[in-house]
Amino acid sequence: MNTILKTTGLYKNFGALQAVADVNIDVAEGNIHAIIGPNGAGKTTLFNLLTGFLKPSAGKIYFKENDITHCGPHRISKMGVGRSFQITSIFPELTVLENVRIAIQSRTSLSYRFLTSLKKFENLENEAITVLRTVNLADKIELPAKHLSHGEKRVLDIAIGLATKPYLLLLDEPAAGLVGDEITRITNLVKNIAKHVTVVLVEHNIDVVLSISDMITVLYYGAVVAEGTPQEIQMNKKVQEIYLGDYQC
Repeated sequence: MNTILKTTGLYKNFGALQAVADVNIDVAEGNIHAIIGPNGAGKTTLFNLLTGFLKPSAGKIYFKENDITHCGPHRISKMGVGRSFQITSIFPELTVLENVRIAIQSRTSLSYRFLTSLKKFENLENEAITVLRTVNLADKIELPAKHLSHGEKRVLDIAIGLATKPYLLLLDEPAAGLVGDEITRITNLVKNIAKHVTVVLVEHNIDVVLSISDMITVLYYGAVVAEGTPQEIQMNKKVQEIYLGDYQC
């Protein structure tokens, strides 16, 4: 299986604090690869390194064999790396359709003409509707995003990431704040997305992680302490001590 994302000897220091320490990860194309660990383990810092929002103190990052270590977020996004955020990045006053359409528009020569009449962007509108159908939000297209439920806002944030047509989608805690059926919905959505796009996710809900991941990397104080399949991670004594506790399937 081909590697789509790779880090070698990745470090990130904030003064005396070493937030990421010698992280080496290989993400296989077509997989759902989860990154887990307790609070302060360095997960979000790692995501920010992978997407260009932070620059590493040392080490390299490769996407599809291209060195993206010093590329900025816009360049990395243009190369085919999409991302959702721990705090949703939607435009609350715009409609659901407009949120997705703007993301699609950013990939065209019209990317800076945000105030042009929507009638001039029929193809973009149709693409946006297709994306919204994929995430089951097509019935909300005219609704201002601020009126969506919390779970629907999480889904819209993922739709915005999908609208950039990524090869790789990084999801930062997609199930955060969700309960019951909302968790089931987001879990099924990630599974469906992964049929077409490689997914890397940070997620605290261990049930979600174990149910959908192909591979799991465990961080602890910025370093990788374990990596393997969900079954291997569940059986790993060190992981049980620092993260899983007495979790049993």
